[in-house]
Amino acid sequence: MKMMTLIFGLLLFGCNQANTSSKGQSQITLPKDTIKPETKEVITSNAPSKIVRSIIQDRKGNIWMASWEGIIRYDEKSFTNITSKVTSARFFSVLEDKKGNFWFATIGSGVYYYDGNSFQNFTTKDGLVNNEITSIFEDKKGNIWFGGRGLSRYDGKSFQNFTTKKGLSSDEVNAIYEDKTGKLWIGTRGETCTYDGKTFTTLTNKDGKSFKNVWAIIEDKKGNVLFGDHDGLWRYDGSIFTKLSEKGALYMIEDKKGNIWTSVGVGKNFELLRYDGKSLSNEKPTVTIMKSLGNSDAFFGILEAFDGSIWVGSGSGVYRYDGKTFTNFKSKEGDN
Repeated sequence: MKMMTLIFGLLLFGCNQANTSSKGQSQITLPKDTIKPETKEVITSNAPSKIVRSIIQDRKGNIWMASWEGIIRYDEKSFTNITSKVTSARFFSVLEDKKGNFWFATIGSGVYYYDGNSFQNFTTKDGLVNNEITSIFEDKKGNIWFGGRGLSRYDGKSFQNFTTKKGLSSDEVNAIYEDKTGKLWIGTRGETCTYDGKTFTTLTNKDGKSFKNVWAIIEDKKGNVLFGDHDGLWRYDGSIFTKLSEKGALYMIEDKKGNIWTSVGVGKNFELLRYDGKSLSNEKPTVTIMKSLGNSDAFFGILEAFDGSIWVGSGSGVYRYDGKTFTNFKSKEGDN
């Protein structure tokens, strides 16, 4: 797949194409008055100015961003591009493992391992399933999983790869998550499946319909698995799939209060949505459009920082929401 085709497909994902819902499925009701927080720009050195796909916070409180310009770290004072002297690769995902080391996924250059001092690059030459990697996940046993064009599991010594030839539902992997039972959920551009360590099982609703093009998977505080597909936002309580919204999710988190935040494409616009946690069990969950962007931009990865602020990546950098104001960090001219 050519790079532009990949980017175009990713930007299009999440658009609300569904106009009907199955009987008994709940639908989202937008409040009459959506909030319109102030947005201010902060000009600062080395802030990302291009696509920021994912954001995490490490155990020390630093914010890490996987961007088209490199891996950028924010220490509450300044932004630093830590990969600018290592590679010009476009980064898609970032993970801090249980040992405090970092893993960075790229489009075309495999994955990078960073121990705080030095980098190590893993590619297909080292056993990685493909050099296009979009998602990284660490399971309870400490294995690192990589998804992109296929699926790889790294045990610290070698890679074990999975493709459709081994039962994977699609070789286009978007998301990886391990639930409380130890099952791995794998969202793909095809059908979503689970993996119990031996067998891949395609997930289907009670009507036999599978869930396709899943990009976001999380488990909430109650143990429900939430995920967004091309048809909407779903909750699985261990036995029943319930549709919460007609709008899917490109990225998703649950905040400390139990609210669910999603980034999603709606028509020609991208929106950052917040579902009220107390209403998620209602027939019509309450959702607030926190911020919307035109078709020249997009929202991607979301993070709730230790201080409760919400960070969200976009097609032109990164925003921070402090509960009242969105701050759009902008680079000084000539930084990038």
